[in-house]
Amino acid sequence: MADRFFPNEMPNFVAETAVGGTSSQEARDSLLNLLSLPYPAFSTKLQKAALDLKESVVRETWGSSGKRVKDYTLYTGALGTAYLLFKAYQVTKNGNDLNLCSQIIKACDSASIDSRCSRITFLCGRAGVCALGAVVAKHTGDERLLNNYLGQFKKIRLPRDLPYELLYGRVGYLWACSFLNKHIGKDTVSTIDMKPIVDEVIAAGKQLAHGGRCPLMYEWHGKKYWGAAHGLAGIMYVLMDLELRPDEVEDVKGTLRYMIKNRFPSGNYRSSEENNSDRLVHWCHGAPGITLTLVKAAEVFGDKEFVQAAKDAGEVVWNRGLLKRVGICHGISGNSYIFLSLYRLTGNPEYLYKAKAFACFLLDRAQKLILEGKMHGGDRPYSLFEGLGGMAYIFLDMIDPKVAKFPAYEL
Repeated sequence: MADRFFPNEMPNFVAETAVGGTSSQEARDSLLNLLSLPYPAFSTKLQKAALDLKESVVRETWGSSGKRVKDYTLYTGALGTAYLLFKAYQVTKNGNDLNLCSQIIKACDSASIDSRCSRITFLCGRAGVCALGAVVAKHTGDERLLNNYLGQFKKIRLPRDLPYELLYGRVGYLWACSFLNKHIGKDTVSTIDMKPIVDEVIAAGKQLAHGGRCPLMYEWHGKKYWGAAHGLAGIMYVLMDLELRPDEVEDVKGTLRYMIKNRFPSGNYRSSEENNSDRLVHWCHGAPGITLTLVKAAEVFGDKEFVQAAKDAGEVVWNRGLLKRVGICHGISGNSYIFLSLYRLTGNPEYLYKAKAFACFLLDRAQKLILEGKMHGGDRPYSLFEGLGGMAYIFLDMIDPKVAKFPAYEL
């Protein structure tokens, strides 16, 4: 198990100093020196590193491909580069980033036309292209393009055999609807249009649960997953952003309580109903993704039990979350967001420090560890969810930590 993560030897707290390190020992330790930097100086370093990484990501995923798109998805493809550019624009207001973002989305639009009948989610399908395209068109002031993307989005049809999970399934499409409603305007996608899909998701969850101890249950590829990407955590997260009947709200709460009650003694969460291996501490499987969902539950329902469960899961991430991978989905970049989410929920500066500590580890050591073969740079090493694109994104998000949100998950 320990071979999946680096031991977290960072102090539980390091006081910030005017110069970022005072003792001779701290001066010799670049990580401690970063940890002691005042937050404004730390943010400046993060922004420079993020913008340098962004240029590398654009060069490797767009420039070197001859501006041709093979993988158009946000998860591992060119749309992830566009999403990163949009984030950079939001931070720096550099119009060149917004224009390039729009250009890449247009290429993804062309590349995704043939997949509109099978791949329909925000992270891995046509809905992501159209939804992000519409939002970026709004920012560029291109009304015609905005209406075109919205029109294309509304033409998406969900296959009957579509699964229910976030990455490839029905709730991945519903997340895109919520994204549009947040960034374009309320009822851009109406509740009337979303309700039949919500009803299908709830009905399928009840049917598979068979009236058992967990009110809702789902399968993907024959397994009853719990995590954010394919399972209960991701499905419950999306449902909490939608209009539900009181009995459906209780089903969501009951499902989360079932997961809390049946977590491992370590505080971590199983990857699937049948899996008793306490190994994975990822956004996709394990405590990190479930922490984000529990924070959402605490914000939506106000129940103290969800606040405490989120804090408990955050401890697992602090102890075992320095993964030997760099990415958002199953790496340190994604796990950094757990502390930002807890900071937003509680206002406790301890969590901001922990997010800063994970970011410092990335800034100080990640690229060196990747070059040495001690850390996995991702199968798609410049992508948003597996590679350095995700590290650039978390660096940009930490510049204003109170509004930081896990990309394509937290709204």
